[in-house]
Amino acid sequence: MKKMDNRATGSWTLDNNPTSATAKNSCHPNLKMFLAALSFAYFAKALSGSYMKSTITQLERRFDIPSYLIGIIDGSFEIGNLLVIAFVSYFGAKLHRPKIIAVGCILMSFGTFLIAMPHFIIGRYKIETSVRWSVNSTNNLSPCPASSPESTRAGDRPSILPSRGCERQSSVSMWIYVFLGNVLRGIGETPVQPLGISYIDDYAQSENAALYIGCVQTISIIGPVFGYLLGSLCAKIYVDIGYVDMETVTITPGDARWVGAWWLGYLIAGTITLMSAVPFWFLPKSLPMPVDKHDTSCTPEQTRFIKDSPTMEHKFRPEEPANLHQMAKEFVPTLKCLLGNPVYITFLCVTILQFNSLIGMVTYKPKYIEQHYGQSASKANFLMGMINIPAVALGMISGGVVMKKYKLGLMGAAKFAFGTSLLGYFLSLFFFAMGCENSKVAGITVSYTGVEGLSYQEQSLVSDCNSACLCSRRDWDPVCGENGITYVSPCLAGCTSSIGSGRNTVFDNCTCVALADTRPSNLTASLGQCPRRDNCDRIFPYFLALSVVSSFIISLGGTPGFMLLVRCIKPELKSLALGVHTLATRTLAGIPAPIYFGAIIDTTCLKWGNKMCGGKGACRIYNTSAYRMVYLGLTLGLRTVSFFFCISVFALLKRHIKREEKNALTNGSAELESPRKEESGSIHCEQFILALEHNPDRETRL
Repeated sequence: MKKMDNRATGSWTLDNNPTSATAKNSCHPNLKMFLAALSFAYFAKALSGSYMKSTITQLERRFDIPSYLIGIIDGSFEIGNLLVIAFVSYFGAKLHRPKIIAVGCILMSFGTFLIAMPHFIIGRYKIETSVRWSVNSTNNLSPCPASSPESTRAGDRPSILPSRGCERQSSVSMWIYVFLGNVLRGIGETPVQPLGISYIDDYAQSENAALYIGCVQTISIIGPVFGYLLGSLCAKIYVDIGYVDMETVTITPGDARWVGAWWLGYLIAGTITLMSAVPFWFLPKSLPMPVDKHDTSCTPEQTRFIKDSPTMEHKFRPEEPANLHQMAKEFVPTLKCLLGNPVYITFLCVTILQFNSLIGMVTYKPKYIEQHYGQSASKANFLMGMINIPAVALGMISGGVVMKKYKLGLMGAAKFAFGTSLLGYFLSLFFFAMGCENSKVAGITVSYTGVEGLSYQEQSLVSDCNSACLCSRRDWDPVCGENGITYVSPCLAGCTSSIGSGRNTVFDNCTCVALADTRPSNLTASLGQCPRRDNCDRIFPYFLALSVVSSFIISLGGTPGFMLLVRCIKPELKSLALGVHTLATRTLAGIPAPIYFGAIIDTTCLKWGNKMCGGKGACRIYNTSAYRMVYLGLTLGLRTVSFFFCISVFALLKRHIKREEKNALTNGSAELESPRKEESGSIHCEQFILALEHNPDRETRL
């Protein structure tokens, strides 16, 4: 098969393929299949990734771990990417990209199954509660013990938790399996984006590439919609459903100790991810190149270099086997070539800061909705999936349509992305005004007399109204008094008797309720925390509306910003550039952001739970005002710093465009007359970049 080099048009054709011209001028059937397969793979990986974030609070409670440790688990996905991203991006671009993506999907599915495995070996979930003493009786024992619970833990009364369960959990930390499964997910996800996007950009017509990539990314955002909806459904189902009598479960989905069937969603997500690998096995290694591919996407210098370089011909010959040794020798010079682009490096700094803000915000947003506005995990996930995520999807596809309709160049795409990000930033400032007051919890946020502004200490949980009961200050078994104040336990509420069983238990003669009760009423308390105040319920819809609008506006610049990344570098470096971009954002944003966001959120915890075998467990209640300030302040602070780098991007991009225009006018005609001159010298990529960007006159010396 003979290859024809059409230097007048800068394209390649195959002389024995009479239909190649038609294929180049339209979307190739195999390209359509690849678009569909890649969209499904994006959907699958986005579904499992968003489901992971929807189970943040479930995993915290199930494994009794703080938020910063959850951040480490969440960041383990990026660690998996970090291990192989550079090699997959570079070597994968020269091998069979569809099959490599298929292998990645299989690894992702195995990792997702591994995350669910602890449920089947950890045993049943033990609720931290004192009500279980008499859930099967209508005449319950007194919540006020005759001796200190701290002393009875040593053996004065029957152990609530069997020692066997304690030993089993202390020997192996079950969250390690979740960590390793997420690492495996990260390794499997590595080839999907850089190899998939570069494959589309290589074989799609230039004017359609932005729209195709925008469509793929938009379809991928449908994944989080289903991921959060799946998380909402599973959060409603009790973790040990089918193994326990639900009548004996004394907590509801809105309780800080509730754990849903988190494991069920991982089994579903793993199955879907495994199915996404199938189509890629039937796709070819390469497709016919469009006629005008490099005419519109590259500068004149880049086009002439590509078509004249003797090292570029093998990149478009699918029949020639890859030389791994030669590719390894070219890796370091090619990487230097990429990192020598100042526009790319500065834009990379912008995206790293933006991703820190985005990842930290998205990871803990459902938890923020739960803790600040008093919503259940199920409702928080439902709202994220049905309201917030569709707004992001609409914004991304709209951004791709705007870029295609108005034919935005590099500078136009940069201005559009910056403008939408800045507008979304100003709208997000209004979140600071949409706060709720702390819940009224006796001894933690208010005194037993109802006075607010209490500085919490463990000793403040004891008052004259409950001092005779010698209550434990470590347990968390909240009850809501008739006065609207939550008490940490029935004992600390001063209750001396109870009636009913299970969730219907009602505590009577609660002496502490009388201290803050301004009107005569029954001194009773019911299970669970008291609901939020009415003013918080009125603010919540405004929070959701502003969240939708700001998410839509910010996501408008997503596709133009992504295309700016692709177009500011040479075409043969696209795959490596996307890989390095992914590597940098994963390493400097994806891994640390959930950790330090979680650590800062942990500082606002007011009451920690207790592990089965002792020690600090998951947080039960936060200082919501402090939570709002650190969560929103850190999110918007990072975006503020990124805007300073945006100014540098505009300056470098403007200078880069002027230099290219000058080079095209002064050197273009001379190079076209002698296209073979550079072939004899085997000009290297690094030399070409230096000549093009730092010293235009050096090109003649080379």
